[in-house]
Amino acid sequence: MTTGVNTDRRRTALGDTLVELRNLKVHFPITTGLMLKRTVGEVRAVDGVTLSINRGETLGLVGESGCGKTTLGRAILMLHRPTSGQVIFEGQDLTKLTKQRLRKARRRMQMIFQDPFSSLNPRMTVGSIIAEPIVIQGAKKREERELWVKDLMRTVGLNPHFVDRYPHEFSSGQRQRIGIARALSVEPTFIVADEPVSALDVSIQAQIINLLGELQERFNLTFLFIAHDLSVVHHKSDRVAVMYLGKIMEVTDSKGLYANPLHPYTKALISAVPIPDPIVEKNREATVLSGDMPSPKHPPAGCPFNTRCPIALKEHGCFDRLPEWRRVDADGNPHWVACHRV
Repeated sequence: MTTGVNTDRRRTALGDTLVELRNLKVHFPITTGLMLKRTVGEVRAVDGVTLSINRGETLGLVGESGCGKTTLGRAILMLHRPTSGQVIFEGQDLTKLTKQRLRKARRRMQMIFQDPFSSLNPRMTVGSIIAEPIVIQGAKKREERELWVKDLMRTVGLNPHFVDRYPHEFSSGQRQRIGIARALSVEPTFIVADEPVSALDVSIQAQIINLLGELQERFNLTFLFIAHDLSVVHHKSDRVAVMYLGKIMEVTDSKGLYANPLHPYTKALISAVPIPDPIVEKNREATVLSGDMPSPKHPPAGCPFNTRCPIALKEHGCFDRLPEWRRVDADGNPHWVACHRV
């Protein structure tokens, strides 16, 4: 199978920082009035995230629905303009680029969307959908583009003879493969995968996860893998970042996070993952959180997790001040956590 890509040309040294977020904030204004809209508040979807993603790795991003995972992924790609902070991609701050330079930079970063139904234009053929980013970027001539699209379809496991069919003629798994091919069409280095398997049947999820792993090896890709299924993240990610109410609570390597979670929120998430061993499952202690996640419109003072935390104490400052982002290494691996009690 040929892909038309010179992987040796694309392959670079792994480990250096590809994406760096510095105190990134995305706040959405709450307005009132039909004509003269007046701002009466804001939703703090992402509230001061500092994070780095290394070249060639997969960083998993987990957390409850509504914690800001998707907004963070979109902000990295400038699909949501940050309220403040920096997004450093390949050494340049995307928040300061002009539209023309940002369009050029977007060729190096793409997104795989969660819903394989609504993310594809039903009026366009599969070939047109995959080729659209190439046309926008003006990357290839027409003959070369047509060959490249068929090559990509083979790469993601689709029959290239179906190039003139429409999205409704494909299954959900096949549609997600179309979305993956579209993301690969401009040969990016960084891909945000926003819950790419959550809308798929369980029997198809493993196929897509394995496909993403093969593509990462083949094209030297870097992934931000957003998910709420911790078992999937454990299997796919090199490092994992745990997010709650717009903030990062804990970051470490995947193995270390599951073996030695430090933040009480991380412990609660991991305890909710079922273990396929009835004896172990029966004897282990589950951490059940009370209440719901607070609204990002009115986050609590102090630690954002203090309203549900089973170990929060007033004398430790849990209700008065934000916890510092501290490095607490374990087993020689970098382990970062934001908690007064750790």
